[in-house]
Order: sequence, then C-alpha cells, then structure tokens
Amino acid sequence: MGSDHESNRQQDNESPQAWDVITVTTPEELLGAAELFDAEVTVEGASDALARHGQHFLLAVTRTGQAIGFVSGVEMRHPDKEAEMFVNELGVSPSWRRQGVARSLLSALGDRARSRGCTGLWTATEPDNDAALATYRSLGAEAEQTAVMIDIGLLSWTD
Repeated sequence: MGSDHESNRQQDNESPQAWDVITVTTPEELLGAAELFDAEVTVEGASDALARHGQHFLLAVTRTGQAIGFVSGVEMRHPDKEAEMFVNELGVSPSWRRQGVARSLLSALGDRARSRGCTGLWTATEPDNDAALATYRSLGAEAEQTAVMIDIGLLSWTD
C-alpha cells in the first residue's frame, strides 16, 4: 500500500495492532484482497462497486500490505428517517480471526458512518452464525429476534 493511503489509515486506540484499516480507493486494492470475498472479484465488478454512490469499502492490511479483512457498508436514507449505514459484508482471513480485526473494521465503518451523518449502523446475519453474533455483541449490539430476511429474487421476475 502506497503513501497515498496514509490519510485513510485508522489506528485502534485500545491496543497496538499489527494492521491498519484503510479506505479502498482503487479496483486494484479490491482485486488484491480477492481471497477474502465469497466469489471472484473482477476489475469490472470492483470498478462498478467503487463508483456507486453511498458504497464504502475498508480493508484491514498488515504492515507489509497483506489484506487480512474487509468490511463493506452502504448508506441508506428514507425521507422520514435519519441516514443509516448498513453493514453489507464483513470478512476476515481465517488465520487472523479472533484477534480484533473484525472489531476494528466495524469500528472504522462506524466512524465513517458518523462522519457522514448516519445515526445508525446495522446488519443482518444467520441466527447460527456464532462468530458474527459474538463480534457484533462485542461492540454492544443486540440481536433482534423478530426480523425475517426475504429474498425477492428480482432476476426471476416476469411480467
């Protein structure tokens, strides 16, 4: 990672850590972290994602520039509500889990959300995803048991 990212680096004040959290600004950064994502990252996909309004991508990178985690967030605003940030995805390399990487990524996204005027940070996960639930709870989050996730399947719609 070049020196042009210095202004984007965030340090967790609680303890010394072996990584920095940076703001993704180029498709090449997402391509370099491709092993952290669920599916193949393409130049076209990375470019489009970064160009979309309200999208935020942060990477946790070691001092040597190795990507070890990511978080993506999407700003949302409804006319009768305050702006909020949705945590779209969070991922940490298996060898770096349970070391505070996810927590520092979420904290940095929370800082970004506050700086953008968002009043909330929220997400959804499976009820048996114990690792995710533990991470979110470590930040003071509470799981609501009343939500139901609906996949409408937009691409399967016919008129």
